This record gives sequence, C-alpha cells and structure tokens, in this order.
Amino acid sequence: MKLKIFLILFTLPLFLKAQIDYNQYFKNSTLRFDFLLGGNQKNVVVYPEQIKAEPHWAGTKTNLTDPFNYGSYRYRVFDSESDILIFSKGFCTLFQEWQTTAEAKTTNKTYYQAVFFPFPKNKVKLLIDARQWDGSFKEIFQTEIDPKDYFINREEPEKFEFEKIIDNGKPENKVDIAILAEGYTEYEMDDFIEDARRLINLLFEVTPFKEEKNSFNVYAVKTPSMESGTDIPGEHIYKNTAFNSSYYTFDLDRYLTTSDLKNIYEAAAEVPWDQIYILVNSERYGGGGVYNLITVCTSGHELSPKVFVHEFGHGFAGLADEYYSSAVAYEDFYNTEIEPWEPNLTTLVNFDSKWKNLVTDSIPVPTPRKNRYKNSVGVFEGGGYMEKGIYSPMMDCRMKSNETDDFCPACKNAIIKMIEYYTK
Repeated sequence: MKLKIFLILFTLPLFLKAQIDYNQYFKNSTLRFDFLLGGNQKNVVVYPEQIKAEPHWAGTKTNLTDPFNYGSYRYRVFDSESDILIFSKGFCTLFQEWQTTAEAKTTNKTYYQAVFFPFPKNKVKLLIDARQWDGSFKEIFQTEIDPKDYFINREEPEKFEFEKIIDNGKPENKVDIAILAEGYTEYEMDDFIEDARRLINLLFEVTPFKEEKNSFNVYAVKTPSMESGTDIPGEHIYKNTAFNSSYYTFDLDRYLTTSDLKNIYEAAAEVPWDQIYILVNSERYGGGGVYNLITVCTSGHELSPKVFVHEFGHGFAGLADEYYSSAVAYEDFYNTEIEPWEPNLTTLVNFDSKWKNLVTDSIPVPTPRKNRYKNSVGVFEGGGYMEKGIYSPMMDCRMKSNETDDFCPACKNAIIKMIEYYTK
C-alpha cells in the first residue's frame, strides 16, 4: 500500500500537462508508416517503404505525447496547419543494437521498421529523431502525410483466428498485448493457445503485473508456420516459419529475434494492440525484447517463464539489462558521461532523475556488492553489459539474472508508470 501511495504522488505530474483533444485531430484507426533504417556504425538513413491504414487504434486517447523520453529513437507528429505537436513516442530498434557491434564498423545494413499513430483527420508532419551519443535527439527524417492520399495502402489485413485470453474492457483504457504464434504449424494451434495462456498467467503472478492484471487485455493470434521450431544458424538448423525468427542474432547463440517486421505487423493488425509478443515453439533457452518494437520468447524451456517476464520488461517498460558479466556482441553500449535513458540504470550524472528517493540515508552511494546490502535498494556498480561506470538498483533483479522472480523497486515503479500511461 505504501508503494501505491508513493507512485500516485510521484507519477501523476507526468500526465497533468495540457492534453491533446483526440477527436479534434484523429480517427479511431491507425496510420502505419513503414521504413528501412540503414547505415553503419556512424551513419543512419531513413528509407520510406509504404504508408498503410489499419483498422484499430488500441492506444491511449488521452496521453498522446510521450512523457518518458525513453528510447534510442522517437517520432513526433505535428498538425501541419497549426504546427502543434499532437503525438509522440519513443522506441528502440535492432538497427541501433547492431550499430554497436564490430560488424557495423565495416558494413552497411538495413532493418525494417514502422511507426504507428492514430489516423489523422488532416495533414500532418512526421519527424523521426535519433538519439545521439551525448543523449540529445537529432532529426533524421521529415515528411508530410495527407490522410486523403490515394497512395496510402488501405488493403484489409489477412484474417487470422484469435482468442482473447484476457478481457478487461475497451482497448483505449488497457494495455493490449497481441501474442503471435511462431514456429507452430496449423496442427499445433491448440498447443500455442495453451502455451500463451500458461505464460501470460505466469506473468500476472509477478509483482507489479499481478496487482495490475485488470489493466490488460491479451489476444493470442493463430499465425501458422509451415514447420515447427525456429532457425539455429550456428547448428545449421533452418525452419520455414511465419516470421523468420532466429537464434544467433549478432552471432550470440541465445539471442532469439526476428527482423521480419512487415509480416508481423500485418498479422498483428487483426487485433487492437499496444505490445506485440512473438511466442516461439522451441524448448531451447532464448529470447529478446526491444522497447516498443517486439518481444520474443520460447515456450518450452524450463526457464521460459522467467525469460518471458524479463523480455517483457524490455519491450514494454524500457527496462535495461542489469547484468554485466555475460557475453554480448555490443561494444561501448553506453556513454558513461551522460545519464542513460533507461529507468533502472544510472551513471550518477543525474541520479536525482532515477531511484534516488528509494535509497535510504544509511546506504552508501555507490553501494558495495556485499551480502549485508543484498536486500537493499542502492547504487551497485555494474549493469548494462558494463562492469564499470554504470550502476543498478539492487544486487539482483528480474532484469539481472534468473536467480530471482522479482523486479527491484526501481523496475516496479517504472512498470507501474508505464501501465498508468496507457490506462489513465
């Protein structure tokens, strides 16, 4: 109860600024702008692909401009006539992760991407911005969109059967999760529904999701694959699946993702959604979560329930990995001279903006990783794949290891604020 009282006092100002009148600017459907992000370690270019109308708008109709400043990218939508900002959102990409790998030093590459906002009633300007090494945003693309443009693709999405496995009300007042089947054949759809139901129920056994279950709707979309399983390139295993998922992302054997965003978005358009979860039919350990992009997890490993929760922390709440000793493909992922945007990491450059209020006066800052501080909120060096210069809130957390089922208090606060953003 004390946590709830604190959160009301702390988070409410995020949503008290002047609200945009949804009905003045938007219809009750979605505009999807597809593009490629291309380039290398130093450069990024936006290549437009298509604009598409989708039938549902699941997002909030009140909090239309993003209060969090999360993400390695953001997009902003302005009413063309008045130049008023009417929508914004932060997001991350696999391209940005790839940019931190050794391959990006010598190779150019593109990744499929899309941004979504309510379908506008009048002309709008869309701006896409990339976060720079110093933490600021730089505009990398701008275009004007006329909602009457006959080149906007208005094809009906392919019809997939789905089951609404949690139903708590109107999409605009809930967090809507679309779980898509990957590597399940048409004869394995009962298994998919069972797996989706089992794992989502386990998510809602973990605080704070347990206490906020009534804030969610969950759809299980039956998207059949030709073959069962997923690609494992390092073992020369390749499967013909709906969304071309694969282990060995960035040559890391446990990193399971997919770049087939176009097919994913086409399938997800069948239902209202805020978050997309790709559930992969595999008994192998693995997964991945990218903020406001997609979340991926296997269904059959003994640790799948923990991975399912951990990856949703990334995809939904923008939480960072807190581990620092496991092998990763990234180089210099964080600039220790600035404050990271993720809510559960700090460089102490601007610790007041993070979980400082949760650290009692008796806890030293930085906090030694010693047993007497095991259950304390502090500032423990190590996190975000780096042993030095980055600090995390507790010695262990669901975002650090599989040794605990619980999120630390800083992560819990971040999750609750994100739920409130979608539902209040």
